[in-house]
Amino acid sequence: DGPLFLFYKVGPHPSKWWGLYRVSKDGGITWELPVTLPSGVLGPIKNKPVVLADGSWLSPSSTEGEAGWQLHFERSRDGGKTWELHGPVPSKLGIGAIQPSLLFLPGNRLAAVSRTRNGVLATTWSDDNGTTWKELLPLGLPCPNSGTDAVTLADGRQLLVYNHSATTYDRPTKGVRYPIDVAVSDDGLNWRHVLTLDAKPCDAGYAYPSVIQAADGLVHISYTWDRKRIKHVVVDPALLEPRPADLAPRVPAKPSPGAPKPIDPTQEL
Repeated sequence: DGPLFLFYKVGPHPSKWWGLYRVSKDGGITWELPVTLPSGVLGPIKNKPVVLADGSWLSPSSTEGEAGWQLHFERSRDGGKTWELHGPVPSKLGIGAIQPSLLFLPGNRLAAVSRTRNGVLATTWSDDNGTTWKELLPLGLPCPNSGTDAVTLADGRQLLVYNHSATTYDRPTKGVRYPIDVAVSDDGLNWRHVLTLDAKPCDAGYAYPSVIQAADGLVHISYTWDRKRIKHVVVDPALLEPRPADLAPRVPAKPSPGAPKPIDPTQEL
């Protein structure tokens, strides 16, 4: 019921870029001049913002500066005119995370699922509408230092698109980005692998997924296909059933000096 906002970044590297946005009032046909976000506000990093029950916008964001990989969240209560920063999210385990996706959990809780370099996906959650966030903890799913995206479905389940592979001894901070998979969860903590979208090995893999649910209930997923094409997949979430993962998580047996601490993706929270 309002204008279309396009958030994007400008800069030589993610550690030095800054956030801007442009507005279209005719559905994307024409765009107003760019607006630079306030200092310290980057806008959503890779994944989409959400609209909370009170009408405010909450953007999942992150930084990759001298302090390492850190998550934070940005809130606007007035349609993007002003912003509040929440975070960074702490991690006693030393998990460095970026590119979070926001989810709505039962009991008016929020959760975020994030990419890490620790061989496992990570999560944090909020009990106060995104103002404060709990300690960053590992999820029971692997991560080869690759982006993910997630969405809360209309039926209350959570749906995640990710690469079901992890870092290995010879690649302690980066694994292969295939296969690319879908998992579902009822509570945002316990995930069930339900679908493999692409599994054939390729040089650049399948990465940077984006997922939304349309008004008709179908789920639309897009991702890079070997860094040569963008693939678009449509999934009926009513047909998804749990089944064993096609590729078991691979956890590094011995990290190299200076590598981020690997975390066993099968450990219990």
